Amino acid sequence: MARKTDIPSSYYGEPRKFDPTFRGPIHNRSCTDVVCCVIFVIVILGYIALGTVAWIHGDPRKVVYPTDSHGQFCGQQGTPNVNKAILFYFNILQCANPAVLINLQCPTTQLCVSKCPDRFATYLDMQYNYRYNKSYWDYYRQFCKPGFDNPSKPVAQVLRDEDCPSMIVPSRPFLQRCFPDFITRNGTLTVANKTNFKDGLGKTRSVVDLRDAANQVTAVQQGVESGITSLLDAKEVGMKIFEDYASSWYWILIGLVITMVVSLAFILLLRFTAGVLLWLIIFGVIAAVGYGIWHCYWEFSTLRGKPDADVTVSDIGFQTDFRVYLQLSQTWLVFMISLSVIEVVIVIILIFLRRRVRIAIALLKEGSKAIGYITSTLFYPIITFVLLAICIAYWAVTAVFLASSGDAVYKVMSTQSNCMYSNLTCDPETFSQTNVTKVCPGSQCTFAFYGGESLYHRYIFVLQLCNLLVFLWLVNFTIALGQCTLAGAFASYYWALKKPNDIPTCPLFSSFSRAIRYHTGSLAFGSLILAVVQMFRIVLEYLDHKLKGAHNAFARFLLCCLKCCFWCLEHFIKFMNRNAYIMIAIYGKNFCTSAKDAFFLLMRNVVRVAVLDKVTDFLLFLGKLLISGSVGVLAFFFFTHKIPVIQEEVPSLNYYWVPLLTVIFGSYMIAHGFFNVYAMCVDTLFLCFCEDLERNDGSSAKPFYMSPGLHKILRKGDQGAKLYTGS
Repeated sequence: MARKTDIPSSYYGEPRKFDPTFRGPIHNRSCTDVVCCVIFVIVILGYIALGTVAWIHGDPRKVVYPTDSHGQFCGQQGTPNVNKAILFYFNILQCANPAVLINLQCPTTQLCVSKCPDRFATYLDMQYNYRYNKSYWDYYRQFCKPGFDNPSKPVAQVLRDEDCPSMIVPSRPFLQRCFPDFITRNGTLTVANKTNFKDGLGKTRSVVDLRDAANQVTAVQQGVESGITSLLDAKEVGMKIFEDYASSWYWILIGLVITMVVSLAFILLLRFTAGVLLWLIIFGVIAAVGYGIWHCYWEFSTLRGKPDADVTVSDIGFQTDFRVYLQLSQTWLVFMISLSVIEVVIVIILIFLRRRVRIAIALLKEGSKAIGYITSTLFYPIITFVLLAICIAYWAVTAVFLASSGDAVYKVMSTQSNCMYSNLTCDPETFSQTNVTKVCPGSQCTFAFYGGESLYHRYIFVLQLCNLLVFLWLVNFTIALGQCTLAGAFASYYWALKKPNDIPTCPLFSSFSRAIRYHTGSLAFGSLILAVVQMFRIVLEYLDHKLKGAHNAFARFLLCCLKCCFWCLEHFIKFMNRNAYIMIAIYGKNFCTSAKDAFFLLMRNVVRVAVLDKVTDFLLFLGKLLISGSVGVLAFFFFTHKIPVIQEEVPSLNYYWVPLLTVIFGSYMIAHGFFNVYAMCVDTLFLCFCEDLERNDGSSAKPFYMSPGLHKILRKGDQGAKLYTGS
């Protein structure tokens, strides 16, 4: 019995009427959303123009290579610094000056050198020892300005004119820059076993002063505030990871190929044994997670009670060797609790949705038949991958060239704190003709940064935002094109009355041609809406990052609410766009009409949507999880030398988890690509099924296009859903 609060079906539009001429995707079409198509083409041409302008004005060397005080690149071919690839700071203690954060430049002379200093020395000590041993000067002058060869010049004048550094400190290169060689010994920060030293002016300084100055340089040039010691550790880890990739890339590639073969075989098996295989997936995942819980408990009980294993993760801090964490009982306890929660969630979902799981399996069976007849759809993700790779590469190159498209800007640098010309822009060619050096003795016109005062350079940030927005638009358009193409192909299968005889020739190519020829504007329209929402989300994430240290609770709460709302909005738009593209592929109408028709159709079948939407996604997710997990287990046994037959083939690794995680992540992405085709197939067949029920009644005059098995189980599901809702 219907409730009084039920909404009439006509509220969401009239159901489709029987049409004897309808045979699936419409062939006689016209172009849709032409205005948006024209705008899209103009934007692409503008994007190409933007990339060209960035290419002309940009110079990636400004990002890759450090620059000395004269604006010359260190280590670049064709320059005097070709053999000097490292940047050396005359007085790195000056980098702790607040002017670093204001002017984005350390107020000290910077010089390209071939190697960093390996000893403590001051210019005063060198000049004193020069009388007895000229080798002191031979070593020290390689850190002085080129051409300076006057060790007898008064020290005050040398330091004023910055002909040589006031001191040199044992350093090692990091990010192609000389940073003090910090080493922690017994909890104390040292440089060459020293905690204190005298600078070039005879003042006693602490190693902590050096660390603060180095951190300031790193914060400006790298955008972070972490200590230099942590960064050096990160570099060491990065080098080891690179070595692991270099020695194991071949085996990683083999693992990914195995994943591709397994995914393809899995989908082909679904063609014949969908029901059995999907239930095996479900119980296989439950069993695998259960084994993981048992293994974690076994490791936890083994380590519990051992003195070295009872410490917490916070006690040992960050370790470059991640195997240390596996020796802690707390690590396995966390793993065990996490897996237990996952196991309980999976079991509860299956218990309460067992009827719906059966319906979803029936629809997946029909999807496997469709993919079996149109096997070419399995390889369409390769086209999507290539197009996405082109978009990402073009965006990244354009962003780099835009970031490096500024001209060299020079500023006055003075050792005098009261110099009125400090930090003003200057021209190095005419600087000697000005009176700045007279007013401020020892002042220099040194390179500061790349930028400029032209209109183009002022709007670099705006151009970067445009680059990002168009990139998001193109990425979403590429995904939309794939969804519309696959939807058209699978709709051709569904609306073929006698399968496979009535399936048109080359349905995938025909669908792709229709989407490009007639519906580029509609796909661009839907993609633009999604890109704008994603752009807002990126801006909100940026603001959230900037306001992390703010103490305004209301601002943080408001920002959190906005992020949540835009997250929901983005996922809703993705869902609606996906169904709108299916309707576009079938009927060839514009985006707004197709989105409205899809929404009304879904609302007229809201119970079925609730039954199938997330349940099928859940089953496909379990399939992706099982495939990537199985390949991951195989990779784990291989890289940990637990397969006796091929132990000698295993490469020597610093961290076995590097290739292991790469294989697992790559396997999941490959399985995701294959199963995305399945998900699109199921969504298309579901909408076609809903329309089939509205158009036809199963009689000889109005036969159903669905298979009898699918109709039977979906009818049972409808009856159960009506009983459940009290209709």
